[in-house]
Amino acid sequence: MTLNEIRQQLAPELDRMNQEIRDMLHSSNPLINDIVARYLRIKGKQVRPLLVLLSARMFGEISEKAIVAGASVELLHNASLVHDDVIDETKMRRGEMTINGLWDNRIAVLMGDFFVSTALCKAIETDNIRIINSVTRLGLLLSTGELDQIFNAMEHRLSEEAYYRIIYHKTASLFVSCVEIGAFAANAPEEGIKLMAEYARLLGLCFQIRDDIFDYFDDPGIGKPTGNDLREGKITLPLLHTLTTPGIPGSDAMKELVAKEQLTEEEITTLIEFAKANGGIEYAYKSMERMRDEAEVVLRQLPQSDTVEILRQLFDFVITREN
Repeated sequence: MTLNEIRQQLAPELDRMNQEIRDMLHSSNPLINDIVARYLRIKGKQVRPLLVLLSARMFGEISEKAIVAGASVELLHNASLVHDDVIDETKMRRGEMTINGLWDNRIAVLMGDFFVSTALCKAIETDNIRIINSVTRLGLLLSTGELDQIFNAMEHRLSEEAYYRIIYHKTASLFVSCVEIGAFAANAPEEGIKLMAEYARLLGLCFQIRDDIFDYFDDPGIGKPTGNDLREGKITLPLLHTLTTPGIPGSDAMKELVAKEQLTEEEITTLIEFAKANGGIEYAYKSMERMRDEAEVVLRQLPQSDTVEILRQLFDFVITREN
């Protein structure tokens, strides 16, 4: 089952959620409306809203509360992307100019703040303290993850433990929040919520690892230049594995390179090729496959249904996606 086929199964509810987001962001300010209209053209894959809907459907019906809660968490995610574009000085996203690219950093930061505030207001409208807590805690985890990543880059910390902590905070926590709020909206049992949260944690980790693999290959469709993470001082799993595995020839010289404050384009290419030549990409794929196996154990503990099968297919999509 492709992602488009998964989306088709939830098309009416997904359309309602997207309409809810448009309604949430409508303003009397023409500038805000212009920016919002341009921004909402770039919906992306919408994996995260799908998780909200699937989680709610797993334990009952997709209620209006689930739609509103899903819109809230998706808007908070979009706010983090707007702020990330400012931090990373990104001018293009999914083939479209970013807010800071079209306007400037000042307007982008303010729009990100507008998204955050609107997301929190809508979460409160659900009148469910667990949904409100999940959304507000998510904002804390996302910002912590970005700050942890910056700190690790500054300190040149090389450990898988630190890497996984960062990608949990900056990516997987969002996936966990999505399934939590869907389950909360459906009044799911506690054991079911825990199982869905563990599935989402594994899915979110894999999503980020797959994103990180893209950085080692030249593909204009991905939307960022090869080696962009290394330019920003980020050491991701393929290179991290080759730098920390004992006995790989040349690893000491590569560690000296990543400790530099600024890498040249030639040095970035050298590090990428070192990771590829010494099994870094294969290791990252094996890590994702191991997590998929762990997720399957989790899914088998849930009541089997079409929804569970879609969750399996979604995990496969995350690992095999091309952009």
